[in-house]
Amino acid sequence: MDMVKETEEIPYDESNGADDYGASNIQALEGLEAVRKRPGMYIGSTDSKGLHHLVWEVVDNSIDEHLAGFCTQIDVIVHEDNSVTVKDDGRGIPTGMHPKLKKSALEVVMTVLHAGGKFDKNTYKVSGGLHGVGVSCVNALSDYLRAEVHREGKIFVQEFAKGKPMGDVQIIGDSPLHGTTITFRPDGTILEALVFEYEILVRRVKELSFLNKGLKLNLTDERTGKTESFLSEGGLREFVKYLDGAKKPLLDEPIYVMTRKDDVEVEVAMIYNESYQENIYSYVNNIHTREGGTHVRGFRMALARVFKQYGEDSGAFKKLKEEISGEDFREGLTAVISVKVQEPQFKGQTKGELGNSEVTTIVSQCVGDVLKNFVEENPREAKRIVEKVILAATARHAARKAREMVQRKNILTGGGLPGKLADCSSKDPYESEVFLVEGDSAGGTAKQGRDRHIQAILPLRGKILNVEKAMEHKIYENEEIKNIFTALGVSIEENENGDRVLNIAKLRYHKVVIMTDADVDGSHITTLILTFFFRYMRPLIENGNIYIAAPPLYLIKRGKQERYCWNEEERKATIEEFGGNNESNVKVQRYKGLGEMNAEQLWETTMDPERRMLRSVNIDDAMEADRVFSMLMGDEVPPRRQFIEENAKYANVDA
Repeated sequence: MDMVKETEEIPYDESNGADDYGASNIQALEGLEAVRKRPGMYIGSTDSKGLHHLVWEVVDNSIDEHLAGFCTQIDVIVHEDNSVTVKDDGRGIPTGMHPKLKKSALEVVMTVLHAGGKFDKNTYKVSGGLHGVGVSCVNALSDYLRAEVHREGKIFVQEFAKGKPMGDVQIIGDSPLHGTTITFRPDGTILEALVFEYEILVRRVKELSFLNKGLKLNLTDERTGKTESFLSEGGLREFVKYLDGAKKPLLDEPIYVMTRKDDVEVEVAMIYNESYQENIYSYVNNIHTREGGTHVRGFRMALARVFKQYGEDSGAFKKLKEEISGEDFREGLTAVISVKVQEPQFKGQTKGELGNSEVTTIVSQCVGDVLKNFVEENPREAKRIVEKVILAATARHAARKAREMVQRKNILTGGGLPGKLADCSSKDPYESEVFLVEGDSAGGTAKQGRDRHIQAILPLRGKILNVEKAMEHKIYENEEIKNIFTALGVSIEENENGDRVLNIAKLRYHKVVIMTDADVDGSHITTLILTFFFRYMRPLIENGNIYIAAPPLYLIKRGKQERYCWNEEERKATIEEFGGNNESNVKVQRYKGLGEMNAEQLWETTMDPERRMLRSVNIDDAMEADRVFSMLMGDEVPPRRQFIEENAKYANVDA
C-alpha cells in the first residue's frame, strides 16, 4: 500500500518564491516601450524585411498627403551611415499645442501610439496607415530621429532618441515652403539588420509611382551615388505593361477601369498574354493585399460573368465538351486591382486580405460595366479572349487526366518511389533532405558520399522541361518532373472552388536541395528547376523548403596544404597566402562539374550539414520574381537580351 503524506496548507503570499505569480509581476508598458519590447507585433520582424518596413511607414504618411491632394513629390534618401530621410511637400505635421495632452501635436504624433489625423474623415478621406502607429513605431525603433516641419512660414524641428524627445519643438528659421522631413537611424540593439538594400527600395518606390499617377518619387543612395526618379502618368495601365513586358500580349492595350461608387474608388488595369499563368496583384489604399480579399473576389466574379455570357451568346462554347471553370477565364491574365476605401477592414495585423463585404459588389459592378462595353465595342479582341478561355478549359481537363494517370500508375505499381531515387532510412520529414542532382554520374558520387540516414538522392537526366513554355498536361508527361512529384510525395489537386492547389500534407523531405555543376549548363538546369518550383510548387519556396547547394569552384594546393574556395576573391587570397612571393608551387584545380570530385570531397564540401553552405531560396517579391522568370524562360527575346546585357557583369561564364 502506498503511503500518502498529508501536506500542510500554506497561506497565499505574493512574496513567496520566484514561481509565485502576483500583482508585482504585472508590467504596464508606457509610451513606446511596448514597441521596443515587442517590435515584431508592429513591423512584422526585426530582420531585413522589418528594417525596410520602417521606410514604408514613413513614406505611407507622405503618400496619404498625396491622396488627400496636398503632396506632389516625395524624396527618399539613404545616407552613408544607413540612416534614411523621407521628405515630402505636403501640408506638414501640425506643431500647435494639443488641447488634451498639453504637448505639441508633432510630439504627440511621434511619441503616442494610435495618434494621428487618419482617424478624422475630414482630414484624410483615404489612408493606408489607419492604425496610427506608423511613424511613432519608427521613432521607437530608431536610436535617433529628427522631424523637420515647414509650415505656416516657419521651420519647426524636434529630435528624439529611442522614441523619447531630446527637447521641445524648436523654431529654427523662416520658410516659404511646406512639408515634412523625417530622418531616422534604426536602433541596432533591436533590429538584426541595419543595411538598407537599394533593390528592395527601388522596387517599392517604382510600385508606388504606378499606384499614384502624377506623384513624383525620387530615390537617392548616397552610399553609391545612385539616383532614380519615378513619375507615372498612365498609372495602372503602365503598371500591367511593365509586368507583362516579357510576355507576348493578346491585346494591343490594357482594359482599364477608373470609377467611384459609394465612396469607394476602383481602378483596374488588365491585359491577356499567351502564357499559361494567372497574375493578379491587388492593393487597398496602396497597401499590397497579398492574400487578396473582397476586391479580388468582385473582380473575378465580373470577369467570369461577362466573358461566360459573351461566350454563350456568341455560340463559342457550344462545341466545348468540358465544363468551364472560373480559373479558365484567368489563364494568361495579368491584372492590377487598386481600391481606395475610407475605412478598410483588414484580416490580420499584416493587412494581407481585405474584409469589407460591400467592396465585392462595388468592384463586381464597376468592372462588369466596363467589360460589357469592351466586348461590345471590341468583338475581335473579345473573340481572342474567349478562344483563350476554351483552350484553358481543354488544357485543364487534359492536365487533370494526366495527373490522375500518374496517381493511378503509382497506385497500380504499389505507390512505389522512382527507381532512380536512393531514399534515406529516416521517415521523419523534418530531418530528411533530398538532393536533386544533375546527371547519373554526379548522382552516383552523391549516393556514395551521403549520410544514408537523412539524405536521399534523386539524379535528374539532362535538362527538365521548361514549364514556362509548356501547357500543364505536358508537364505530367515529363519523366523527370513526374519523378520529382513522386519522390517529394506532393500532388496538385482541385479545391472546392475548382482552383488547383498543391497538397503538401505528405511532403517527405523538408529540405529539397538543388545540386548542379558550377558552370553555365548547371546554372541553366538550376533555373529550369526553380521555374518549375515557382510555377507549380510555390508553397515549398514560401515555406523555406527549397535550397541550392554551393559546391566549391576551386581546390588550392601547396604541398600538404589545401583549401577549397567558393569564389574569385577567396581564390586570389588563398594563392597569395600559400604562395607568398613564389606562386609557381601553388596548384589550382577548377571544378567545372560535381563528377570531378570524389565521394569524400563532395561530402565534406557540399553535403555535410556541419560544413556545407546552402543558399535558401525565398521570394521577397513574387511580382518581380514572376517578371524575371517570364523574361529569362519565356519566348520574347528582346527583354531577355536586355536583361543579360544589364547584368552581364555579374555573370561567371566559362570560356
